[in-house]
Amino acid sequence: MFGKEIMFFKNVSLRKKVIIFIVLSVIGIAIVAKAGWDNYQTKKANEEKQIALQKQEEKKAKEAQEKAAAEEAKKEEKKKELESRYDEAYKAFHNSEYEKAIKLCDDIIKEDDSFYSAHSVKGIAICYKYRNQFVEGMAEIDRALELKPDFAYGRFNKALAYELFGHYEEALTWYDKALELEDYVWSYYGKASIYGRKGDVENTVRFLKKAIELDASVKSVAAKENDFANVREALEFKELLK
Repeated sequence: MFGKEIMFFKNVSLRKKVIIFIVLSVIGIAIVAKAGWDNYQTKKANEEKQIALQKQEEKKAKEAQEKAAAEEAKKEEKKKELESRYDEAYKAFHNSEYEKAIKLCDDIIKEDDSFYSAHSVKGIAICYKYRNQFVEGMAEIDRALELKPDFAYGRFNKALAYELFGHYEEALTWYDKALELEDYVWSYYGKASIYGRKGDVENTVRFLKKAIELDASVKSVAAKENDFANVREALEFKELLK
């Protein structure tokens, strides 16, 4: 089959052979160039696609970061607002405005049940306001300690609630638990007042002295405190309050 083609090519002049070679070469180069161009275009399209996808991912990541930052800022703003309201409740309690303190704490807890300090102040305010609601008040204090077991002020309030309702041994235990976390003047004072009721001069003076060392103004409070009636005439007690 190829014999005729070979004979034909042998009979073709050199000039024609050159022309044919050039034409075939051009066609070959064109084919190679076309394939190269197609590969380049495909590669370029893939690169552009990758760049577009990367930009989309970067945009999504940026939007996610901005959203997270906005949510965090909102949470922080809400936290500050609740803390401000808690400060108000705390002051109300210490001003003997127990109903106000309870209401403010209720409002905080409705928005954030995990706000442990609000539970604690609500609980002790209940104990002061309603002398027949020890269980209800203690439940709130226990809720605070459930949320944060190492909450020193919560432990102090639990001791204070026990003391208010005459559970003195439990109160002493919880004052000690509070002191494990914080060297708090009123924990020492609470222990001293319980021992004062018991007529235990040695322990009254021991713990009241520690309270006075932390805050000298405790002397004026102790001088008027009915809890020390059973030890007031003791020489050691009188010397301590000079």
